[in-house]
Amino acid sequence: MSKECPDCHGRGYEVVSTEICPQCKGRGKSKSIDFMKMSEKNLDSFLKNGAACEKCKGIGSIEVTTPCKTCDGLGKIYTCKVCGERIENPQDPDEEVCDSCAHSQYVYALDESCDLKDVEAGKLYHGIASSKASFGVFVDLNPHVRGLMHSSNVGVPPEVGDAVIVLVKSVKAGGKLDLIPKTLKKYETIELEKELPLKNSAEIDSSMKGRLLRIEGEVIQVKQTSGPTIFTISDEGGFVPCAAFESAGKRSYPHIDAGMIVSITGEVTLRDDQIQIEVMSMKLLTGEKEAIVKGRVEKVIDEKAAPADIPFLVKSEIMEKLKPRMLHVAKEIKKAILHSTPIILRHHADADGITSAIAIERAILPLITEIGGTDAEYYFYKRAPSKAPFYELADVTRDISFALEDLSRHGQKMPLVILVDNGSTEEDVPSMRQARVYGIDMLVIDHHHPDEIVDQYLIGHVNPAHVGGDFGVTAGMLCAEVARMINPNISDTIKHLPAVSAVGDRSEAPEAERYISLVSDRYNLEELKEMALALDYEQFWLKFSSGKGLIDDILDLGDHDTHKKLVSLLCEQANTMIQEQLETCLFNVKSQKLANGAIMNVIDVENYAQKFTFPPPGKTSGEVHDVLTKRYPDKPVVTLGYGPDFAVIRSKGVLMNIPKIVRELREEMKGAGVSGGGHLVVGSIKFVEGMRTEVLSRLAEKIGSAEVEY
Repeated sequence: MSKECPDCHGRGYEVVSTEICPQCKGRGKSKSIDFMKMSEKNLDSFLKNGAACEKCKGIGSIEVTTPCKTCDGLGKIYTCKVCGERIENPQDPDEEVCDSCAHSQYVYALDESCDLKDVEAGKLYHGIASSKASFGVFVDLNPHVRGLMHSSNVGVPPEVGDAVIVLVKSVKAGGKLDLIPKTLKKYETIELEKELPLKNSAEIDSSMKGRLLRIEGEVIQVKQTSGPTIFTISDEGGFVPCAAFESAGKRSYPHIDAGMIVSITGEVTLRDDQIQIEVMSMKLLTGEKEAIVKGRVEKVIDEKAAPADIPFLVKSEIMEKLKPRMLHVAKEIKKAILHSTPIILRHHADADGITSAIAIERAILPLITEIGGTDAEYYFYKRAPSKAPFYELADVTRDISFALEDLSRHGQKMPLVILVDNGSTEEDVPSMRQARVYGIDMLVIDHHHPDEIVDQYLIGHVNPAHVGGDFGVTAGMLCAEVARMINPNISDTIKHLPAVSAVGDRSEAPEAERYISLVSDRYNLEELKEMALALDYEQFWLKFSSGKGLIDDILDLGDHDTHKKLVSLLCEQANTMIQEQLETCLFNVKSQKLANGAIMNVIDVENYAQKFTFPPPGKTSGEVHDVLTKRYPDKPVVTLGYGPDFAVIRSKGVLMNIPKIVRELREEMKGAGVSGGGHLVVGSIKFVEGMRTEVLSRLAEKIGSAEVEY
């Protein structure tokens, strides 16, 4: 490119000084003139004005000049047509570029969304040698655009699969590209994308079928089918499945996994009347672009995850104080669903734990299905009972193992683990630490006496003890209210679950009476107790299975007639087995009066109770305790059911603190391996078999020194 020299203004020289014209000596007149060569017009001028000096043009002085140093006397300066820098001594002023740009050219990389219309003759492109023929080499500029390097233009032909740079010489009829190979020492690559409208999933409908568009969002699931790879994308509008096909059953875009932020270009299609994007191009976004898209999605999800701040089903001072924590937990659960994070719901395998879990389950399954489709609950949700009232290492090991398999097989994220009716004690910590290694988030809704150490492993914790309450506000009550915050539509369906929880856990809190009264028009107290007993009985035989369907029928969440028949049958079987167990155990109970006046009843459930059947040791000790409290109605009573390496404690009227006793025994009795916990007056203790006598003796002393009430 050329432009006028700014210093000489296009003249090519600079004036140094002026001097008297040497020809006319400053007069400006010519000394002589040839009239024969003069025109008539000039003759008239000469007669009037005289003849002007030819050298100075009649001025009488001349300018002394020097060539312009800026433009070297050319009157123009030349700049690079690419970068604009000055060029010295151009060889071809009209086409010249600077030395730097001569070795640094632009080479375009066609995005997979581009087609033949996006290719221009005269430009350089990246390509891949795809096949050879006798007349040349075919080069793919992307999966949809192919051209030919004719053998006359190719020296040493590249091997199939080699990356090449080609100049598009011409675009011939029929869309055929004539390519020329180029070797460049230095160049700059420019990513070329098709200019398409950016849409979010809420803006895409069936009327857009066949249209090309672009979406940006987070990959929440990668599912490999026997055909395409299905990427589920979450954006500010919701969710949309995107199908990418390379070959049957082969993983497309293997570098893209769940949790990554991507930009996708594709065609809107319909599959089973559902919107789907046929992927033409998928790119991983990083840096500032990633942050912008992620922030945009997170803002919308945060708004959608807002829980319903609705009144509780009953009045409760404790739950009112807990409400901020409950709203927080409800929001975290909804956010996990909106992010399509798999959820594992762990619960204690008793009536309270089961009703807690079913309340949450009923709230979240409709949301999971709405977001992920009809089969989403099989991929994104699992409910599993825990035999112990804490998250055992066996449980977390299974959960991590299944999660890693799902990550490998389906590209799913690591799950959110929700612990209900367990998760608050020091015994949960080893499992929580193991879950943290894999980045698993955890929430707890529990009423066991909490240890502060667990909170560092949780993103949310609801426990009545945090606000001065106790175990009388059961996990079933808390979970039913959290479930309503997540999904208010299920309020009427689950409002009897807190009552079942209350009678199952023998709660004497004022909330228990209120929840029971709330559903008195549907179930009397005896029917609630029967449901709780049926849950305990059936879960014993289910062991580690969730019992989906069976549990729903017991809780009257399906066919009412089936519910009545099933509960009646299960309670009949359970009561028969309990009675047989009591007949054996009560005959072998040993009772003694403690120093504080309490009656302590002891039963060896290892040797004087039926094993491996219902009721198990904990339930057996509770049933024995119920009978003995009626035998001593006006006295404080403690029942201790023990085995080779454990003891189960049930108490009435003795104001002890079982978690505290466990800590004291562990510190005082080195080598006894004491652990355990539970509620303040209901719990269990474990120890090594060889120290059983010493541990039980010391335990009896501590119970005997506790305060009592009559």
